Amino acid sequence: MKVPDETLLAEWRALAPAWIKQSREGRNANRTGLIDPVMLNACGDVRGKRVLDCGCGEGRFVRMMVQRGAGYVLGIDLCPPMIDAARELQSGMDEYRVANAEDLSFLADRTFDLAISYLNHCDLEDWLANTREVFRILKPGGHFLIANLHPMRSASGYWHKDSAGNKLHCILDKYMSEGPRRWRMLACDFTNFHRTLETYIRGFRRAGFLVDQILEPTVTPEQVATWPELDDELRVPNFIVYVLLKPN
Repeated sequence: MKVPDETLLAEWRALAPAWIKQSREGRNANRTGLIDPVMLNACGDVRGKRVLDCGCGEGRFVRMMVQRGAGYVLGIDLCPPMIDAARELQSGMDEYRVANAEDLSFLADRTFDLAISYLNHCDLEDWLANTREVFRILKPGGHFLIANLHPMRSASGYWHKDSAGNKLHCILDKYMSEGPRRWRMLACDFTNFHRTLETYIRGFRRAGFLVDQILEPTVTPEQVATWPELDDELRVPNFIVYVLLKPN
């Protein structure tokens, strides 16, 4: 079942004010406490590199790349309020553009060293179009880093609890049924897309990428002391990071 593009965009327009506020003022444990360290480590030394952030939102990770010395970072997002917010904190080494990550035809072949998709593939109906386009615009030897919902969690994402509300186990159901899933976040309803691990790996390889690493972010008990809301991560993987390489 195809979800109309205008529906997806309307959902993100509605979510944008709360998303921007949380990104800049909130705690955001999943990103700051869990995924950021994994993504930054996978990025390696970005000094002087040209970086593309697909689905950049209000520009948070773009700014992190600039702070780490990237030579140029382009953030694209289809939601105009997100790009407007990103431009408010623009520093000069970063640029922002309202654009569809599924169509990068405005970018030349082999012009970027690194591309990022930070929890964006799960929002794209045609994630393969983005994957093929990123392969095209990357230089040989370039990497594509994709942080995504873990397929076992995007299938259902809920916990089975006892009468007292204690989490007994994570529900895994309808895993083989790919397609849109409805969620609620920051008091807004929105759509994500579930795909199996096999589907993702097959798609990456068919686009031409080598799968360099597959990472499942987790936490230590010491980290949970700082981020108690991440205690689920000791039990199940909520997220996954794919490190893809464009061959020389």
